[in-house]
Amino acid sequence: MIPYDVWAEINLAAIAQNIRNLRAGLTNNARLMAVVKANAYGHGAVPVARQAVAAGAGCLAVARLAEALELRYAGLSCPILIFGHTPPEMAGKLMAFDLIQTVYAYADARDLDRRAQADGRTIRVHVKIDTGMGRLGVAGWPDSSRDACGEAAEEVAAICGLSGLRAEGVYTHFATADSPDPAGTRRQLETFLQILSALERRGITFSVRHAANSAAAINLPETHLDMVRPGISIYGCYPSHEAQQSGVHLEPAMSLRARIVHLKRVDSGFRVSYGWTEQTREKTLIATVPIGYADGYDRHFSSRGRMSLRGFPVPVIGRVCMDHTMIDVGAVPDAACGEPVLVFGRDTRGTLAADHLAQALGTIHYEVLSRISARIPRIYKSGLPKGNDI
Repeated sequence: MIPYDVWAEINLAAIAQNIRNLRAGLTNNARLMAVVKANAYGHGAVPVARQAVAAGAGCLAVARLAEALELRYAGLSCPILIFGHTPPEMAGKLMAFDLIQTVYAYADARDLDRRAQADGRTIRVHVKIDTGMGRLGVAGWPDSSRDACGEAAEEVAAICGLSGLRAEGVYTHFATADSPDPAGTRRQLETFLQILSALERRGITFSVRHAANSAAAINLPETHLDMVRPGISIYGCYPSHEAQQSGVHLEPAMSLRARIVHLKRVDSGFRVSYGWTEQTREKTLIATVPIGYADGYDRHFSSRGRMSLRGFPVPVIGRVCMDHTMIDVGAVPDAACGEPVLVFGRDTRGTLAADHLAQALGTIHYEVLSRISARIPRIYKSGLPKGNDI
């Protein structure tokens, strides 16, 4: 018996198979970079990273320096790309731990370059070009008021000319790859390739070019280039309806469970939880499960969420609390304390997809998965790499 009242089961074999399935569809011998930022979307960065590498991921990606250091401290030696900003004061860490830093503006690159030159070493970097996302990157989106392609190529060339940096890669990020209409993604790709062509005319090339997120990796093979960067798909979730129809099989890797820790029979009209916002419509049985908004189970599930007990849908009743949630189990025969309730994921009686929870919140499954709190234990099942791998 699992010695917890609430836990997340992580199927590492599913993650490995998802990566293999994604790799099988890649073109031009493209490599796969597994995105394990945000604690591997809530699944646990170190175990997932180890499994991803064992399954064929050639490198890993994170959002922040601290995430990269966690992987290095755990013994992972593969290339690790940091997507986000790293303060130049931390340049020593980048060099000491052989990390790859994204640079997306000449000014930031110059600051890192100065630190590297002062240390007599170089920092590995990938240059990011903004082709339309509007977030991070050298400005390269088409603009009638300027020669955007030429200006972007000029700035990237200047970055590549900094002797303290080793510009190994270049990439962009698609804003609408999960849209039914691929036109926007194709425009971004075209812009990216035009800038790369302008750089080639200057004699500047890169060892690796990458652009494809999960949706593009599955649906748009022309975006594969030298490497793809799947995130949500390696955890078994489809980034779009179109991806779900693609024929690429993905298996959800996380199931979140909580045990019933208390039961009470109540009459019709009994008011439940903070604010007495909901009352029972008939005599029923109320179960308390030890998961709340501090665990990542959103307060907006109050009176609108549902869980699953032995395959029976059981609705959340009243407000979700910080540490507990009440559910109406009156329709489940002989519900008992200690029984596990499926919050989302799979059990022997069916599936309650993270997608469904996301729809109830008006959000996306990325958020549902990645916000599961660190205080919830992760239990890793099957396919765990051996030896130094965990």
